[in-house]
Amino acid sequence: MSVEGAESVDRVREEFVQLWGALGTFWGVPPTTARVFGWLMSRSEPADAQEIMAGLELSRGAVSMACRELREWKLISPERVAGARRVVYRPETDLERVLRNVVEIRKRREWDPIRENMRDWIPALEAESSPENVVFLRRLRAIDQVMERVDSIAEFLLNGGTVTDFGLKALLGAGAVAARLGNLARREAQSFSGKSAPPAEPVPDLDPEEQES
Repeated sequence: MSVEGAESVDRVREEFVQLWGALGTFWGVPPTTARVFGWLMSRSEPADAQEIMAGLELSRGAVSMACRELREWKLISPERVAGARRVVYRPETDLERVLRNVVEIRKRREWDPIRENMRDWIPALEAESSPENVVFLRRLRAIDQVMERVDSIAEFLLNGGTVTDFGLKALLGAGAVAARLGNLARREAQSFSGKSAPPAEPVPDLDPEEQES
């Protein structure tokens, strides 16, 4: 490979890794974790922790944490090199599986708890008829309805539905709306209980057109 060719590959790899890191936040994956996944995706062969550290200029602790997170999300698989103690990490490159794995984790961590809490919050507010509670109740019901639709999308994918069947744009739009509504539900719940709300997860804004697609 020529010097110019090698420089082009390095440039594209760096830009891809940075973009993947930014997109990770959209799905709830920490930026460093997403960058490690993007870097592994850009290589033809799996890499060990030392290579990841050198390639991304990360500390051993950061790489260890990122790989542990990626394993939990089922986005990488550790493999022991034959005849050596060296462990390398192979990324999941099937987009359908990547999306299913991300949806499965987010559903378990965020959407399921929100829906479970709604079953307590809504009846509690129905028992109070003050004007303020009426407004709050209406908002929670609206959130619950959208979360129910998002949950149906998640179940569709996890039960074998494909992105092609549903539409990638619709999936991404639903994911962003769900994350935004999840943040709102948590803030409303904390306000209702008198506790301070945790910082909301940043979610990119979508045009109304995209939300409806």
